[in-house]
Amino acid sequence: MQVTTIGVDLAKTIFQVHGITEHDEVAFNRPLRRAQVLPFFTRLDPCLIGMEACSTSHYWARELSRLGHEVRLIPPMYVKPYVKRGKSDAIDAEAICEAVTRPTMRFVEIKSVEQQALLSLHRARNLMVRQRTQLVNALRSMLAEFGVYIAKGIARIISFSQGVLAGTKLALPEIAQDVVHNLCGQLDVLHGQMRWYETRLRLEAKRDPRIKLLQTIPGVGPVTASAIAASIGSGHQFKNGREFAAWLGLTPTNRSSGGKERLGRITKMGDQYLRQLLVVGMTSLVRQTKSHPERANKWLTALLERKPARLATVAMANKTARIVWAVLTKNEPYMPRTT
Repeated sequence: MQVTTIGVDLAKTIFQVHGITEHDEVAFNRPLRRAQVLPFFTRLDPCLIGMEACSTSHYWARELSRLGHEVRLIPPMYVKPYVKRGKSDAIDAEAICEAVTRPTMRFVEIKSVEQQALLSLHRARNLMVRQRTQLVNALRSMLAEFGVYIAKGIARIISFSQGVLAGTKLALPEIAQDVVHNLCGQLDVLHGQMRWYETRLRLEAKRDPRIKLLQTIPGVGPVTASAIAASIGSGHQFKNGREFAAWLGLTPTNRSSGGKERLGRITKMGDQYLRQLLVVGMTSLVRQTKSHPERANKWLTALLERKPARLATVAMANKTARIVWAVLTKNEPYMPRTT
């Protein structure tokens, strides 16, 4: 009995596999322990394997592809409609097996080891940013209880903490002095770790030609460019720039009906980290436009005259996402229009 399609429900320890034949007959639906997965698929003839794009999925996709199988990763939200009544590993594996055979199904490109290694830098840096923000907020609120206020901006709080570590005394009780000193020490360590991650990202950006090409786009720096290159690779999994922008959640929601077109806010359904980086980059571009209008993009200048700044930054991020796709797929630097 030749197995043609298998759905794999990934887990930490116990994996569920659901296999069918070419006549859509169920060949097996059984659990496997982690150590049994590779030996099990080694004994099978090459077939189509479907998995949800989740934690560890790219690792298993690479391992099973080396065995000669065709592996496809499916976004979890696209598998849900195929789940029948109830919720179990066996039902989920069956739903994945059904979803992977659909002709209109969309799949996630399998990431290489190098892509995931570069993404690990971004994940760790993002963790440092969140921890630093939490620490800064805690320090500000604690000092405000004693009437000590610090001006806005990360540079001001870093300067304050360095002064405390250098020996600056505050009009605080001894216990509060010790607490503030310890928090300033933690903030200094976190800030130093963030600088290390950013330096390493810039070094990696110089080695990858795709990242260099992306940096030719206005508002796209080494951090954003390396995150995009690590996340989507060549970009050929998207048919066009609009599809990539939609994947990022930068396109408006469509609730059209009865021949009436109704477009709302952006969907925010895609990669939140990449979307955030693009919007922040465009926010910086808007600030440059206001301070140096003679060097500004004409399209952006005209947009700012009609729309609020925040709406303009999101619209520019949408447009930039389409430019990013074109630069990656054509493997050419960005060339602004002269007219």
